[in-house]
Amino acid sequence: MPKPTKGPRLGGGPAHEKLMLANLATALFTHGRIQTTETKAKRLRPLAERMVTFAKRGDLHARRRVMTVIRDKSAVHKLFTEIAPLVEHREGGYTRVVKTGFRKGDNAPMAIIELILDPVEKKPSAKKAKASGEAAAAAVPAADVEATEVDATEVEGAAETTESVSVDMDQAVEAVSDDAEGTDAAADAPEEAPAETEAADEAVSDDAEAEVAATDEAPEDKKA
Repeated sequence: MPKPTKGPRLGGGPAHEKLMLANLATALFTHGRIQTTETKAKRLRPLAERMVTFAKRGDLHARRRVMTVIRDKSAVHKLFTEIAPLVEHREGGYTRVVKTGFRKGDNAPMAIIELILDPVEKKPSAKKAKASGEAAAAAVPAADVEATEVDATEVEGAAETTESVSVDMDQAVEAVSDDAEGTDAAADAPEEAPAETEAADEAVSDDAEAEVAATDEAPEDKKA
């Protein structure tokens, strides 16, 4: 009798072992998880993952390959229509073996083998990740240049605003100085006004004296 290629021998011979693993795989794909001995779970795991790999292909040839191992058509149908789409993006590792202790009676180590059907997001390839990283690195300096140009424009605008404010301040100072000069001139004007008044008073007094002199001479002429 030939010896199995992996692990300990199951059953009485190779044919018995093949049937046992086929029945365990049928139960696993039907219920999603089963409890068996740790030895059988470890021997079932590579066979079940190989059947899932065939199911992910989805063609007729893969279905026929699975049918040579699993004779139950309902289990094969569930494998191809329900299980395979759930593990489409998972690259291997479709089953999980969890130890549950020892069995009463013969103290055999027991384990639970179950399918891993959690959704997995497809990871980007190394080339795409590298290209996206280079694009991001190229975008960062461009953004810095744009920000620098914007800052330079803002600085120029601020300088122009400062120059306009300084010009306005100079014009305001000149206007204030002109107003101050006009005020000084207005303040000096009253000082000149009394001098003109004095000259006018002197002229009036001279006219009065001339009239008085003319009046004094007139009676003398009449007496003569």
